[in-house]
Amino acid sequence: MAAPAAPGGSGPGTDSLLDQETARWLRWDKNPLTLESVKQLVAEGNKEELQKCFRARMEFGTAGLRAAMGAGVARMNDLTIIQTTQGFCRYLEKQFSDLKQRGVVISFDARAHPASGSSSRRFARLAATTFITQGIPVYLFSDITPTPFVPYTVLHLKLCAGIMITASHNPKQDDGYKVYWDNGAQITHPHDKGIAQAIEENLEPWPQAWDDSLLNGSPLLHDPTASVTKDYYEDLRKYCFHRSVNRETKLKFVHTSVHGVGHTFVQSAFRAFDFVPPEAVPEQKDPDPEFPTVKYPNPEEGKGVLTLSFALADKIKAKVILANDPDADRLAVAEKQDSGEWRVFSGNELGALLGWWLFTCWKEKNQDPSALKDTYMLSSTVSSKILRAIALKEGFHFEETLTGFKWMGNRAKQLIDQGKNVLFAFEEAIGYMCCPFVLDKDGVSAAVISAELASFLATKNLSLSQQLKAIYVEYGYHITKASYFICHDQGTIKKLFENLRNYDGKNNYPKTCGRFEISGIRDLTTGYDDGQPDKKAVLPTSKSSQMITFTFANGCVATMRTSGTEPKIKYYAELCAPPGNSDPEQLKKELNELVTAIEEHFFQPQKYNLQAKAE
Repeated sequence: MAAPAAPGGSGPGTDSLLDQETARWLRWDKNPLTLESVKQLVAEGNKEELQKCFRARMEFGTAGLRAAMGAGVARMNDLTIIQTTQGFCRYLEKQFSDLKQRGVVISFDARAHPASGSSSRRFARLAATTFITQGIPVYLFSDITPTPFVPYTVLHLKLCAGIMITASHNPKQDDGYKVYWDNGAQITHPHDKGIAQAIEENLEPWPQAWDDSLLNGSPLLHDPTASVTKDYYEDLRKYCFHRSVNRETKLKFVHTSVHGVGHTFVQSAFRAFDFVPPEAVPEQKDPDPEFPTVKYPNPEEGKGVLTLSFALADKIKAKVILANDPDADRLAVAEKQDSGEWRVFSGNELGALLGWWLFTCWKEKNQDPSALKDTYMLSSTVSSKILRAIALKEGFHFEETLTGFKWMGNRAKQLIDQGKNVLFAFEEAIGYMCCPFVLDKDGVSAAVISAELASFLATKNLSLSQQLKAIYVEYGYHITKASYFICHDQGTIKKLFENLRNYDGKNNYPKTCGRFEISGIRDLTTGYDDGQPDKKAVLPTSKSSQMITFTFANGCVATMRTSGTEPKIKYYAELCAPPGNSDPEQLKKELNELVTAIEEHFFQPQKYNLQAKAE
């Protein structure tokens, strides 16, 4: 998924293209608010604003679409939703001969943009209308759901595809369109290109495209809400291993859904595990598209988003906080330390805890060592290698995929189809797949499984922090540090990465970074990997995104990559020590020094005018 391309230079060619796009828009748009706003810009001759709305159509990528709501082809609105769905519909008709028997599922979050008459609910209804007019059954949820309910429904009802209207944890002005294939995982290449092409071929709205009243009473429209919700919790119950502990625990939990969809679903998940439901942060429990109490509705941003949770937890003496992002597919966890401080676990730390826990619970039920050879865990290449260390010692398989749950979901499905058992998958961006009945990250199941883990540890007088330390002592310390720089200019980003590929001016990568010696390089943009005999990378490569991984002589691995959804250049660094009681403080110091060197020598923020992450 890419942001709209930078505006082209102005000139007669650009202006006439802009005029053509605008004229088509005025013919096709039936939303009075977006139509009026474009008419006004045309009347004012506001070329600059028209450029922003019409300079480039949103690009449909493997993560679908994500952009600001508002008028024009560069934004999310009624017309672009209709166009996107028409293309997707035609593409599905080509791929599935039984599409009219099986159908699709559509759900939505609580986002809304009154100024353009946009909302996720409205977009979902328009998308449903598109399919219904073509005689295709639609399972449309009647109310907001977490994102994982869409991939769950695709698999559970054996549908051809799923659409989730959400922009996850993006700023409030954004919305998105996320697509799942019939295997229950997010789409991968070449489906994105095929769908994008089909959208271009189906831009003019079909005759009944705007008439969402067709949904009322249509025999093709089904509401899966009650049955799917019931079945989801039935399936989730199978991952409860310590029901009596949950019933009797004295541990108190606070939950925040950060103005998103998660509240009722996490309450129900707790009941499914025989817990007393967690105390919800009252100011944040109800869906609110304005996200009034947070600057960014993203629990990954750490303590800023959790201020109200800390206050409530301190008031009711709760020790553990569970925070979902607005579409409830991610989870952050914080724990009160003996010092009185709150510790927010990183995605890698919670990945270590959940991976260890799911393996421990599985091993108790599967005493036969031969079962290990068919057991797998997955994580993405920029996530901690802690699962690899656990797998090596315990004897199950670990696999690494490219960044993003689309890769882990698709790989998990391949393994499951081969009769393998996928226990767990995670990525450092606080995404966890704890139950393979959802082949994507799921913040609802992760929340209740984290609560069971904390409750079980409490019976042994252990905290999550103490258990994490025990994992590191047993399997080796894995110290990670990740951050990003903001850069809105694609040309600058390209220059920065090209500089790394021609570091000495002669097509050579760097051999050192400050005082740190580099022992290996993998470039997944070009497909180069000096660790392979033929120097060719094993993981898939993509010329459209930048990603270089440096291995250092001291055992540190650092990756620099561009984001598919935000104007960021991210970095991830990890220092892995062998098992045994090594000195974590010394490792941290070494990692911090190395990260400082990477920022200074490889990012060169002054030279490239990069904006550092706001702490």
